[in-house]
Amino acid sequence: MNIFRFAGDMTHLISILVLLLKIYATKSCSGISLKTQELYALVFLTRYLDLFTDFISVYNVVMKLVFIGSSLAIVWCMRMHYAVRRTYDKDQDTFRHYLLIAGCFVLALVLHEKFTFQEDPYLLNEEIFWAFSIYLEAVAILPQLVLLQRSGNVDNLTGQYVFFLGAYRGFYILNWIYRYFTEAHFSRWIACLSGLIQTALYADFFYYYFFSWKNNAKLQLPA
Repeated sequence: MNIFRFAGDMTHLISILVLLLKIYATKSCSGISLKTQELYALVFLTRYLDLFTDFISVYNVVMKLVFIGSSLAIVWCMRMHYAVRRTYDKDQDTFRHYLLIAGCFVLALVLHEKFTFQEDPYLLNEEIFWAFSIYLEAVAILPQLVLLQRSGNVDNLTGQYVFFLGAYRGFYILNWIYRYFTEAHFSRWIACLSGLIQTALYADFFYYYFFSWKNNAKLQLPA
């Protein structure tokens, strides 16, 4: 593991902790897209199918369990916890996320890194679901960004959550660049391309985030 991947994992973890802090401390999920959280839960469930079959390290297992468990806990709170769910902006969180799921699954069937009919069916299915999770993660933030634009004003914890989530992808791009130059057979073009697209989606948010930080003002996004 290199420093860029570790930094990416830590900023990802911080983003989740910030979101959990917002939900559990304020008993509110206002400004948070349930659809984005459901997409992230699906991302982790399909990416980590190898959790109990391929052991890499204790760190790897723990991080996978944390991401799966936290994403499911957030979805549960937003759907089932009475005090939290009544603050959910259902009328504004109307992005048709099922279209993203369908589109990413079709794309994963067509484009994945080890497409061969002679391959072990289990490994092929695992590769398809891995590609699906990468594609879906690239666009999972869209419902959240749309919700923030519709609401206009962004509270501090929600803004920090989205910022750290975007920073995580930025560090992972540096991780892929580092691995490309230091590992002889590194080939994750799907992850690299999807990561670049995902980071680009944050560009507008980052602009207004840094503008508000520089001017010590409340974060506001144009409708």
